[in-house]
Amino acid sequence: MAPPPLSPSLLREPVHLLATGFGAGLVPRAPGTAGSVLALAPAWLMFDLPFAWRAAVALAVVVLAVWVCGESTRRLAVHDHPAIVLDEIAAMLLLSLLIEPSVPWLLAALVLFRVFDIAKPWPIRVVDRAVSGGLGIVLDDVLAALFAAVCLVAVDAVV
Repeated sequence: MAPPPLSPSLLREPVHLLATGFGAGLVPRAPGTAGSVLALAPAWLMFDLPFAWRAAVALAVVVLAVWVCGESTRRLAVHDHPAIVLDEIAAMLLLSLLIEPSVPWLLAALVLFRVFDIAKPWPIRVVDRAVSGGLGIVLDDVLAALFAAVCLVAVDAVV
């Protein structure tokens, strides 16, 4: 059974505002995709920064996401509510570290990430079910980003 939709009034609380990607996760259909698409803007803007700065920002967002997603889940009393999309945003920022700075590569990263995040092949599915709290919410998305990165690096090696 799907969890109930969340009220936009929750966005008054900073934890839920961040967890929902400033409200992107409240879209009625495909909130994870909405959060992933939202991540394209900061990923694109960060391409001009030195790699070390991009990596530091991406890792900081991952660490923040572990706490925020866990806290939002605790307050909602629903584990990994679909409206919580900061984990997708964090994973997309990590994935953007490993791709060429171009629109086609960003779009390919988005599509592959969503495929792996939705399908949850082994071991992503195992991690998703076995690891609880904020770490579990974020870790399955980081693994999906890693799977997407492997595919993109393989394509880049061939092209």
